[in-house]
Amino acid sequence: MITNKKPRSSDTDSNYMRDDRTEMSEDDDRSPPSNSITHDSSPTRTCTPGPGSGSSSVPEYLAPYPDQVLENVLENVLWFLTSRKDRNAASLVCRSWYRVEALTRSDLFIGNCYAVSPKRAMSRFTRIRSVTLKGKPRFADFNLMPPNWGAHFAPWVSAMAMTYPWLEKVHLKRMSVTDDDLALLAESFSGFKELVLVCCDGFGTSGLAIVVSRCRQLKVLDLIESEVSDDEVDWISCFPDTETCLESLIFDCVDCPIDFDALERLVARSPSLKKLRLNRYVSIGQLYRLMVRAPHLTHLGTGSFSPSEDVAQVEQGPDYASAFAACKSLVCLSGFRELIPDYLPAINPVCANLTSLNFSYAEVSAEQLKPIISNCHKLQIFWVCVLSACFLNRHCYEMCVLSLFLVFIVQVLDSICDEGLQAVAATCKELRELRVFPVDPREDIEGPVSEVGLQAISEGCRKLQSILYFCHRMTNAAVVAMSKNCPDLVVFRLCIMGRHQPDHVTGEPMDEGFGAIVKNCKKLTRLAVSGLLTDRAFAYIGKYGKIVRTLSVAFAGDSDMGLKYVLEGCPRLQKLEIRDSPFGDAALLSGLHHYYNMRFLWMSACKLSRQGCQQIAQALPRLVVEVIKHEDNVDMDEYVDTLYMYRSLEGPRDDAPRFVSIL
Repeated sequence: MITNKKPRSSDTDSNYMRDDRTEMSEDDDRSPPSNSITHDSSPTRTCTPGPGSGSSSVPEYLAPYPDQVLENVLENVLWFLTSRKDRNAASLVCRSWYRVEALTRSDLFIGNCYAVSPKRAMSRFTRIRSVTLKGKPRFADFNLMPPNWGAHFAPWVSAMAMTYPWLEKVHLKRMSVTDDDLALLAESFSGFKELVLVCCDGFGTSGLAIVVSRCRQLKVLDLIESEVSDDEVDWISCFPDTETCLESLIFDCVDCPIDFDALERLVARSPSLKKLRLNRYVSIGQLYRLMVRAPHLTHLGTGSFSPSEDVAQVEQGPDYASAFAACKSLVCLSGFRELIPDYLPAINPVCANLTSLNFSYAEVSAEQLKPIISNCHKLQIFWVCVLSACFLNRHCYEMCVLSLFLVFIVQVLDSICDEGLQAVAATCKELRELRVFPVDPREDIEGPVSEVGLQAISEGCRKLQSILYFCHRMTNAAVVAMSKNCPDLVVFRLCIMGRHQPDHVTGEPMDEGFGAIVKNCKKLTRLAVSGLLTDRAFAYIGKYGKIVRTLSVAFAGDSDMGLKYVLEGCPRLQKLEIRDSPFGDAALLSGLHHYYNMRFLWMSACKLSRQGCQQIAQALPRLVVEVIKHEDNVDMDEYVDTLYMYRSLEGPRDDAPRFVSIL
């Protein structure tokens, strides 16, 4: 006899599923976390003979539960569901879907390493092959967070070593990774294939040597904007001597010499290698040798685009143009560090095929660029910058844009002036993303780009979807024009250098410009505001910014009402970053209803008291409230230095340094 199962779901069960799911993905915006998660199991099913049947009787077949059939079908269907957002939605249908979704998920994304413990994540998702993990908040890129704050990879790799023996991929961003962590990773996963470290620190060439020597199936080793210490270990020579599986090798951020002969041999025995980005210790002569070995490359970072000292005096060098011409598959070209302009024409043979060209580390004049750009008919991604601007904001390049979107991106230094932007507007009709960084970040100078360049871009590049624009002066009229000419904007970040700068023509606040952006750009999800702004601007954001997920505020606002408008009016808000603004305790407390739905709130150099932060901690016990004290500020009696709040299923972390107080 088979008895009925207990009810499949309830309101409480739904909360369990919803709350556990919230910390696994960035795509959620719902309920407060609960304390635990439970998993139910299906009862044993059997087939028994029918009543009165003898030895010759055919056993009666009892059909499986309808729920069991559903779960079997659902499991097969969910294997094809790859979007995190869709999977999160599926997991909320009922307990059965929740369980099956966890069993079929192979990729785990965790947007805050302190939002959930390794144990909790791995008890729910048991068949993971790929892990993406983020650590420090974004403001750590701008030296606004003291070093040694946390975000250690150690507890995660230890837990994964015991739970995921078949793990193949690890992607880390802003995590603290040690050589011991890399050694454990290399020892624990026999089939490990892909390691990507973005803006990470704490490890060196010793750790890299262990990874490349023990992970014999390694396909991807990408080190992007990470700080790698020089342990004087020849890590390139540690790759297996046999043919490798390498498809991508990126080490342009490794600021130490390498064994080039070992690199050349490695490239020669890596027939699947498609992406190679070299550091500045590889000269153009060495690049030539690598290109001859690997004409099948599709993505190439050239390293230093100048000869080494020992061959600089040789009159007749290699035919670099022929080496480039042989690379028929090359579509992405970057690097050009320490560029000698005389060598630049060598890339002409590949320009017609390029979809991405990145000069962000090259000091190139407009005259030198023109003959190159004139041949790049298929170009979709174009970055131009110089070293000074890159160091100014070296982590802000979201490199995933390069691999995820085939769009035309221009990143320029503001030395091209308004006239340069007008030329871009006249030529680049397919422009999707524009970034303009300042040559000189000082506030008291007259910058070469202004509202003239912004208006030209808005009139000429009407398909624009994302803009980051540093300037020293701006007008409401130019911003309003952009909101009307570029209604598909998803990201709008305007950084007016100098504090509280008004419309430089009318002297009025910049309220109407930003108000027009949130009103007319219906797809806007990310907004950064600056300049002289009153509460009126924030009222516009609260009224029209219904799908804004990320808001960055600097030196703006004139009372607590400004922040209150935002917290009460933006239901999708996930990330809120505020610095040097006049918002205090009343503004902070106005968001009590929404903080559980947010990924994080960061407020530095505002008017928050420790008592106000304590009230938040008492009202929302499942929210982690960190008060961070900077070493150069010994007096925290009146206002706190930095408040960093984030939701967590685990409560306060146990590795907080002494300068962090968790309330």
